[in-house]
Amino acid sequence: MPAQQAPTGDTPAGDDKPQISLWERLDRPAPTPRTTLTPHRIAEAAVAIADAEGLDAVTMRRLAVELGVAPMAAYRYVSGKDELIELMVDHVYGQLPLDATSEGWRDTMRALAVHLRAMNLAHPWTVRTATPFSLSPNQLAVPERAFAALAEHGLDADTTMAVFRTVTGYVHGSVAAEVTLETLRRERGWSDGDQTRAGLAPRMSWLMSTGRYPSYQRYLHEATRKDDPDWQFATGLDCVLDGIAAHFAL
Repeated sequence: MPAQQAPTGDTPAGDDKPQISLWERLDRPAPTPRTTLTPHRIAEAAVAIADAEGLDAVTMRRLAVELGVAPMAAYRYVSGKDELIELMVDHVYGQLPLDATSEGWRDTMRALAVHLRAMNLAHPWTVRTATPFSLSPNQLAVPERAFAALAEHGLDADTTMAVFRTVTGYVHGSVAAEVTLETLRRERGWSDGDQTRAGLAPRMSWLMSTGRYPSYQRYLHEATRKDDPDWQFATGLDCVLDGIAAHFAL
């Protein structure tokens, strides 16, 4: 891979020429490596930093320290932090078990949803970095798998994408709520659901005392799965898949 001119910071210098994508560059035959540094090692180290300390802790300089290389070494592969994040996202998507055999469109979509949730929870920073528009080889493998499972049911291309985005949109929204709750607990020092409810009790008690929310108050008194996010996710996912199946007679 040809060496790139190293910018002075975490973002590349401006260039009026059309930019060649990270993935096109990495797909080119690489020359004999001068070091043991590879895109895989870069991504693995950066993901480890983000998992432990958050995405803001990932910088090109910090990455060089973790890899034990010169500060400019990683710029042979990525032009700055934006491309580094692309590499990180693609790396974690590459760990999804997309080759697992599933029977039919529903089992396939369920498996994709479950695996995407697990990936997001294991790497919470992906909730704000992995979008449908941050295209990479391993990310595109997800809709490719979904589209193939839906192909035999006569849905047109636009409808197929709508079904896919409905399922993945549910996953994203559900996981975002889980990650937000975990972040709140960490910041407030709450270890579980009981401590969370105790911490929120003054505000919640006043709101319920107004008498404006009788249905929600019933939920507070009767719900038994408040601390069961797996059940909540699976139940909501069934509602989504049931709705798709009924609407399109699948």
